[in-house]
Amino acid sequence: MSRFLPDRFTVLLVCTVILASILPTHGQPAEWFGTATSMAICLLFFLHGARLSREVVIGGALHWRLHLVILLTTFVTFPLLGLAVGFIPEGILAPSLYTGILFLCVLPSTVQSSIAFTSMAGGNVPAAVCAASGSNIFGMFLTPLLVGVLLSTTGSGGGFSWGALKSILLQLLLPFVVGQVLQPWIGNWVRSKKKLLAPIDRGSILMVVYLAFSKAVMEGLWHTFSVSDLAVVMIVDVVLLAVVLCITMFGSRALGFSKEDEITITFCGSKKSLASGVPMANAIFISQSSSVGAIVLPLMLFHQVQLMGCAWIAQRYARRLQSQNTAETAAQPI
Repeated sequence: MSRFLPDRFTVLLVCTVILASILPTHGQPAEWFGTATSMAICLLFFLHGARLSREVVIGGALHWRLHLVILLTTFVTFPLLGLAVGFIPEGILAPSLYTGILFLCVLPSTVQSSIAFTSMAGGNVPAAVCAASGSNIFGMFLTPLLVGVLLSTTGSGGGFSWGALKSILLQLLLPFVVGQVLQPWIGNWVRSKKKLLAPIDRGSILMVVYLAFSKAVMEGLWHTFSVSDLAVVMIVDVVLLAVVLCITMFGSRALGFSKEDEITITFCGSKKSLASGVPMANAIFISQSSSVGAIVLPLMLFHQVQLMGCAWIAQRYARRLQSQNTAETAAQPI
């Protein structure tokens, strides 16, 4: 049962939302906190760049068919499914929450959990490292472009913003590139201090969530949405994940990929990054700051759904692999 319980980070996210609901920051303290949050996000993406080994990038990048399938799933299949969600009447799914669903669908894949689940299930780990990292790099350009296209198409408001793209490039891509440039000198040290630097990863996201929800609460977030609204978003998240898991799992088999590559495609193609998504929402929807809390709400719920669902699938893959290894060992002549 423990694998279905929320992880520690999800509990911290919930506590952060509760804190922002009870004690939201506003005025001058909110401006100071916003500056500190921007600095923490820059540091986060600098560390992502410094951690990623050049050898892993080169080795994993050679498997282009696998990466193409993952990118198409992440930035084509998911957005198309997001557009399909738009057929749900506004009386059932609130427009701002639907904007959050669309935003969720154009985000890049996760890095840490995609690799962790691929490893647990016995998949192609080097390819997973490259695919997940590449998804995040492409996402810095594709996510704001797709947000503009989808919001304009659906009439949800907004559109492509050069200012948002510039903000993402300066706050996310530039620190990442600097980290990659310095990686030969500091990469080993950063990777060896994983536990020491972990609070920066999660702490920066919690800061952005607190700031976003503080603004939303000050604008009456919890007076706008009901428990039934949250239930609808949760159902949509579960259905989205289930559909994409089926597409990646059975589609990779139909395309003739090995079992290891199937596992990598399944986990890297079905996930959406909370670590990249929350800062991107803060940059893309800067003119709608009061709505950011509602926009990231579907993503936060999807985060927990994908962890629970993929943990169960990874364990099934792992048990099947263990059974196959046991059978092969037993079949060998003594």
